[in-house]
Amino acid sequence: MPAAFRRHAEATMTLTFDGTVIVPVADPDDGEQTTTTLVPHLTDSSRVVLVNVIEKGGGSIDKASPEQRKEYADEIFTAASKPLADSPATIESEVLYGTAIAETIFAAATERDAEAVVFSPRKSNRIAELLSGDVARQLIKKGSVPVVALPQNS
Repeated sequence: MPAAFRRHAEATMTLTFDGTVIVPVADPDDGEQTTTTLVPHLTDSSRVVLVNVIEKGGGSIDKASPEQRKEYADEIFTAASKPLADSPATIESEVLYGTAIAETIFAAATERDAEAVVFSPRKSNRIAELLSGDVARQLIKKGSVPVVALPQNS
């Protein structure tokens, strides 16, 4: 098991992240719900990197301007940061750009030497849908970065 998280032997198992974790956030509600679920698992040695992937059109016309997408990403980071305000962890945020969302997230995790990608699945969660797709399954199988799906009600 990677050093980023450990289990404490108690009546119930507690997952604690002690290193860098990448937390993909798709919209303000997703960001706030995910980080609310994440907070109990953080320590003073945790480093949380909130990421929002702005999907490039791959040659097609983008639906929104880069400025609009960046502004929306800032809204997402503001919402996602609220539950983390009293957390002992170091918090960062970054907008990522790519044509394949899951690949872009895993590339960022590798670049930052993250020991896990952490998300909280919900209905209509784009990240959860992507992570359950064939391409993402291959990335997870072949990749060196674990994916941790936190329960909705942590």
